[in-house]
Amino acid sequence: MTTHQNEADHDLDPIAAGSDREKRERMWRLLGELLRPARGAFFTVAVLIIIYQLAVVAGPAVIAWGIDVALPALQAGDSTPAWTAGIGYLALAVVGSSAIFAYLRLSARVAERVLYNLRLRIFRHSQQLDLEFHESYTSGRVISRQTNDTESLSEPLEFGLEAIIGAPARMIVIAVSIILMDWLTGLVMLVMLVPGYFLSTWFQRRSSVEYRNMRTHSARLTVEFVETFTGIRAVQAYRRESANDARYAELSGDYRTALLRSIMVFGIYQPALKLLGNLTIAVVIAVGGLRVVGGNLEVGVLLALVLYTRWFFVPIDTLAGFYNQIQSAASALEKISAFLSVNPTVTEPQNPKPLPAGHGTIDLDAVSFGYRDGQDVLPHVDLHIPAGQTVAIVGRTGAGKSTIAKLIARFYDVSSGSIRIDGVDLRELSDRSLRQAVAMVTQESYLFSGTVADNIAIGNPDASRAEIEAAAEAIGADTFIRQLPDGYDTDVLSRGGRLAAGQQQLVSFARAFLADPRVLILDEATSSLDLPSERAVQHGLEQLLGDRTAIIIAHRLATVMNADRVLVVHDGAVVEDGTPAELIAAGGRFADLHRAWQDSL
Repeated sequence: MTTHQNEADHDLDPIAAGSDREKRERMWRLLGELLRPARGAFFTVAVLIIIYQLAVVAGPAVIAWGIDVALPALQAGDSTPAWTAGIGYLALAVVGSSAIFAYLRLSARVAERVLYNLRLRIFRHSQQLDLEFHESYTSGRVISRQTNDTESLSEPLEFGLEAIIGAPARMIVIAVSIILMDWLTGLVMLVMLVPGYFLSTWFQRRSSVEYRNMRTHSARLTVEFVETFTGIRAVQAYRRESANDARYAELSGDYRTALLRSIMVFGIYQPALKLLGNLTIAVVIAVGGLRVVGGNLEVGVLLALVLYTRWFFVPIDTLAGFYNQIQSAASALEKISAFLSVNPTVTEPQNPKPLPAGHGTIDLDAVSFGYRDGQDVLPHVDLHIPAGQTVAIVGRTGAGKSTIAKLIARFYDVSSGSIRIDGVDLRELSDRSLRQAVAMVTQESYLFSGTVADNIAIGNPDASRAEIEAAAEAIGADTFIRQLPDGYDTDVLSRGGRLAAGQQQLVSFARAFLADPRVLILDEATSSLDLPSERAVQHGLEQLLGDRTAIIIAHRLATVMNADRVLVVHDGAVVEDGTPAELIAAGGRFADLHRAWQDSL
């Protein structure tokens, strides 16, 4: 397989499935939804465009009348027609200028309102999609939907009606005016339209191909850029800079080539169209001049015909350019509509049940689960965790430990069976109730740009400053936070870069403590820390666990040994279940893990 084919396969959008007809129907449905609230404003814009075009096209007719009627009358001593022509032309200019001002102002406001609503819709939909989608869908594509694709709709929304309505309206009015003034010139125009039609058809076909190629290479650049800098630590750790430079240079070269080919199409079309327009003007002047000499045509009418002929080819150029914009917009809208059509597999119930009073009892009944594109990870799991119990889940990588944790947090729904908290199936709980009941602290301990206090408050956005500081103090994070330059108001920078790994983890513990969940899940929460850092956060971890139900996923056994109960998972099944002491005495898999841990100390 060639490199080009590999790249093409890489750029296949996994969510843009369906036939061409389905894609078009989906795209038109989204467009209708976007434009429907603004249809009144778009109608007003259309009326203003028509007024502007009529005012512009009427100008040469007034000039012709002024030359052929008002000028002879002025020579004869009657200035009224001249004043009428001058005032009429000025009135047309005022009307046209006012119409285009109102049109540009209104269309810009409407277009930005539509794009504003679309961006919000994409963002909200992105957050509603479940973890399975985000783990399988390239982040660069999501960013492209929010940025490049929405921007591709900007010009068609803002200036589209001018091309769709204004350009055809001008051509029709000009053609009617020419035929009414002089049918012979109208015949010349019709003859010259034939090569203009074939030229425009060629341009539309070629520009469609080249512009689609250009958009494809642009999307590849975006994806490559985002993925490189999202994984910049791995890039620098494995010295991938040179290889990435070469890859990005290759993609940039492909984009440049596609862009130049697109420009070349324009470079052929626009000069050819201007040549055709100038040739038509020359024919009109020649034919009209002979008829003026022969007394069959007025001079003012000839001037108007030349102006009309010159203007006639401008809308053709406008329509051809707009066609290119439409191709880009249609491609972008197709991708956005495909993205918005993805339904989350984890959905909130229409009639959620309230969570009864309880302390976090967890039951897994005949639970099985498999990811979308693979075999079952958990073939059959039955598990009862009493309220207030700390349960550690251990096992080799890929055994299904984290999958169990994600199912209890309802990042995924079970394939069959059920998971209940205090007797209520997770699928019957509202998102709000579930998030209040279950909190997860992961290995990443992700911190957002903002202050330390802002990051802790994520656990409970309604918490007061005193409650935030109390949570940090309970965890043992208050001391180091107050030593920061601005204390709780210190900006942690992107991804918490101002704080050390242990400090980041303590902030994430304080966040979970403030949330005060019934069930706490620690998924490798200390695995990224070295042993001294892990010991430093041990007090915070003990305070965080408290007397709530806790599930600890861990490879290292320092925390596991303090658990009330240990579950050993192997190939998606719980193969050992008991206290740490019981399992060590039994001499099974956990005993082997414990022995290896002791040897490493």
